[in-house]
Amino acid sequence: MINPELRAGVISIARDAAAAILGVYDSEFAVEHKNDDSPLTAADLAAHRSIVSGLARLTPDIPVLSEESAHEVSFAQRRDWTRLWVVDPLDGTREFVKRNGEFTVNIALIEHGVAVYGVVQAPVTGVLWHGGPGLGAWRCDGAHEHELRVQAARSRMKVATSRSHRDERSDAFIARLGDIASVSLGSSLKFCALAEGELDLYPRFGPTSEWDTAAGQAVLEGAGGAVLDLQGRPFRYNQRETVLNGGFIALADASLPWREWLDE
Repeated sequence: MINPELRAGVISIARDAAAAILGVYDSEFAVEHKNDDSPLTAADLAAHRSIVSGLARLTPDIPVLSEESAHEVSFAQRRDWTRLWVVDPLDGTREFVKRNGEFTVNIALIEHGVAVYGVVQAPVTGVLWHGGPGLGAWRCDGAHEHELRVQAARSRMKVATSRSHRDERSDAFIARLGDIASVSLGSSLKFCALAEGELDLYPRFGPTSEWDTAAGQAVLEGAGGAVLDLQGRPFRYNQRETVLNGGFIALADASLPWREWLDE
């Protein structure tokens, strides 16, 4: 049950994490690298601590799977979690390091594998998106909030590409679309742009993790869009030992003939 108190609480937690990130963003910060060579900064860790402590107070009975502590939780532990929070404290660390503003805080509530509610917060602009399937989706600019609804596909589609994670298969897929407008954007902002009707399609075949997509999927589905695996099934979470996603297609207009553009 996503009640008003829960929504308000998660939104407040996301905003607190954004403040923690900006405290580092406005300073000289060091960049370390994890075992997979992805960057790590003090902002990732500050946001992680802020979110985990906030969720522990808000929903002490719901466990948290965060990018920065996922290595501490085995699948044997989490496989029986029917409800959990999936969190990326700072999605788009490469964009953070580049200081281009295209990074987000992602918090998603998962129930029986489904992303039922998500919050995406952009620290630099202060804009926040939230929603879930069957709930609706909203964009919040300060005190102003308006509901989102996806748009039918344009005749010349606007297609999202990753700012820092391009891969050959995604590029080949996009090339098969013909005359399109390609839009590079970092982090889960791509899902939010789809939900707002600013983009039509986001194909991704390169590696992502569950915390990269869960909150954005919830917002997009709340606005009427879809995030599908390459067999056409809605993305699900905490169902496998790995937290790595397979390829996916995020759509504003689910009637698009995306299967015809696959190379398999």
